Amino acid sequence: MRLSCHGHSCFSVEISGRHLLFDPFITPNPHASGVDADTVQADVIFVTHGHDDHMHDCEAIARRTSAPVVCNFELSNWLRSRGLENLRAINTGGCLELGFCTVKAVVAHHSSSLPDGSYGGSPLGFAVRSKEGCFYYSGDTSLTMDMQLVPSFCPPDFVMLPIGDVFTMGIEDAARAARLLNCRRVVGLHYDTFPAIRIDREAAITHFKKNGLELTLPEPGSTIEI
Repeated sequence: MRLSCHGHSCFSVEISGRHLLFDPFITPNPHASGVDADTVQADVIFVTHGHDDHMHDCEAIARRTSAPVVCNFELSNWLRSRGLENLRAINTGGCLELGFCTVKAVVAHHSSSLPDGSYGGSPLGFAVRSKEGCFYYSGDTSLTMDMQLVPSFCPPDFVMLPIGDVFTMGIEDAARAARLLNCRRVVGLHYDTFPAIRIDREAAITHFKKNGLELTLPEPGSTIEI
């Protein structure tokens, strides 16, 4: 699997030549100035919740690529009202079979409202299972005991967890989450974009290492094999 970082919580994972794009927030992010939202590839778009810093570029990329958008029921209805038609609504506990992978919607403890202030439904995380491997994208969440259920669906080769604190888990809880998920390899999300979520990167990497874990903090615009 190949993972591309587009900044903040926006990542692509390539499986079997298809690109799974998560939480597209690119154009307003000054840390992602080297990433062109008009060229980001997407065969499927996943949106965990309705906050602008997770879906700002969703509509534009969905229209350009014709990729289906996988999101909760309320967000799906809102996007449909704005003219998108290729939508795959899902809610907590549900699975979608996409042919090259299977995706399960799992619990995320956070809030959710849409850019116009309307109700955004329940936030989600996504567990992805494929022949090439498995991974878990948590979206914005606190530490939750529900995470220990994820490996029963797909033992993850890597997990993507928020580490910026304040609005989500911080570094210490993210390390605890990795243990619940029974996964050593963690990719950090939702940090440094805004002043409130700035972190000490070296301290974060050191904390994970002391706990027998590997924290990867890829730069926006970079792609890594994982």
